[in-house]
Amino acid sequence: MSDQDFEASSNPVDRTNHPSGIVPTLQNIVSTVNLDCKLDLKAIACKHAEDASKLAARKYARIIQKLGFQAKFKDFKIQNIVASCDVKFPIRLEGLAYYHHAFASYEPEMFPGLIYRIRGMKGMKGAQLVLLIFVSGKIVITGSKKREETYKAFENIYPVLTQFQKKFTR
Repeated sequence: MSDQDFEASSNPVDRTNHPSGIVPTLQNIVSTVNLDCKLDLKAIACKHAEDASKLAARKYARIIQKLGFQAKFKDFKIQNIVASCDVKFPIRLEGLAYYHHAFASYEPEMFPGLIYRIRGMKGMKGAQLVLLIFVSGKIVITGSKKREETYKAFENIYPVLTQFQKKFTR
């Protein structure tokens, strides 16, 4: 069992913020920072940073300073967050694509998942999130700049997904 699995199983989910009972796990954060100096990328190519994006950017700025560059820490910005979760039921992607054709594209010959684009969600000015929805019930959410946007997008799509839950008959 991974640390994330242990944490998820031992900590109850706050249903006020996560009515579905599912909290997407952050997988990757892409961020940028202006170090306000010219860098010799070959000289620093082997350096690395920690998992937390802002802390990693700060440490990287410090590494650059120690290499003799006059680096500053300016204009830090998260550019993209990628999260994933599992709704624990299979999804009828064809039906979802048909009834949500304005947001969804599904071409199983090209890609096994349905691509669902969320634009202009309330409280998310200018954000465009993309959800990759797989028949297995696994979901990947990308395009947000804030963790809360990721969670909100999932909570908005979850009731839709339950409508397209595959029912098995014997």
